[in-house]
Amino acid sequence: MSSTTIPDFRLTRGTRVSLIGGVASAPLVIFLAVMPFLFASDVQDALVRLFFFIIIGTTWNLLAGYAGMVSIGQQAFIGVGAYALVALATLGGVNPYLAIVGGAVVAAALAIPVSFLVFRLSGGYFAIATWVVAEVVRQIVSRVPALNGSVGTLTLPSAALGTTPAWRSATVFWVGLAATVVVVGAAYLLMRSRLGGGFTAIRDEPVAAASLGVPVMRGKRIVFVVAAAGCALAGGLLALSTLQVRPDSMFRVDFAVWMIFIVVIGGLGTIEGPIVGAIIFFVLERWLSPFGTWYLVVLGVIAIVITLLLPRGLWGIAARRVELFPLRQHLTLTGER
Repeated sequence: MSSTTIPDFRLTRGTRVSLIGGVASAPLVIFLAVMPFLFASDVQDALVRLFFFIIIGTTWNLLAGYAGMVSIGQQAFIGVGAYALVALATLGGVNPYLAIVGGAVVAAALAIPVSFLVFRLSGGYFAIATWVVAEVVRQIVSRVPALNGSVGTLTLPSAALGTTPAWRSATVFWVGLAATVVVVGAAYLLMRSRLGGGFTAIRDEPVAAASLGVPVMRGKRIVFVVAAAGCALAGGLLALSTLQVRPDSMFRVDFAVWMIFIVVIGGLGTIEGPIVGAIIFFVLERWLSPFGTWYLVVLGVIAIVITLLLPRGLWGIAARRVELFPLRQHLTLTGER
């Protein structure tokens, strides 16, 4: 009788490149953490804006890239996070650096009932509904007397953030770095989880996914709430850096445009894509903003060209061979038995 050999195999998620990237990320984070001691405050302030871009890009990518929910109303949660931070600090006496967490909690709590409303719709109707929600929230905030709705501006005392401008700038930088690490890490861990494994099915074939036992509504709601909390962290970071909030500046439709641009340029449906897109957008903004409206025209042209030539974004060029945040499982043969 002939014997049958059965190959042994194991499933692995990490690769050599991801291992190297993981090892290299620790020194990078440490270097960023000590930057306030090495560079001037204007460098830190610029990087805080980069952190803001990375956070909003990552959260929008969770919605559209993984769960298939194209939202153009995430500015609602950015504004809520900013206003909640300033309100907690000025009216409630909470430390501003702790109030940023409170803002994320408030936004997450708001996202739960909002999800029951907007999830009744899909596609373009869902996108429009999220924009309507953002406008409604903006109108409500602008009419609350305790938030200086009639005046329009709520100011965060600079003395509450630190004793000196240099220390204040450094602390805001550290808060931004921590928020970025938390948001990117949470997105990665969520996508590595069992629920995250079903997001591709939810995005592509929600009916088929539901028939296979994937909790479609629960999964979408979790992503929606997590994305709202992440946007609120970005809004709180923006409030810490500007020291004042206004409805027109914190509920800007521009934020939705920035999110889409960052993710489309970097790469939809990858953890690395929004980081790459945020860096590119950050550089383009600093280079092109002096040109006024031409800045927006150039951004639009770049987005169209990238979408036509590289539908998977710039990171999509390397995504098949390089995964710094590995999500796919690889089959590795280990021998025979």
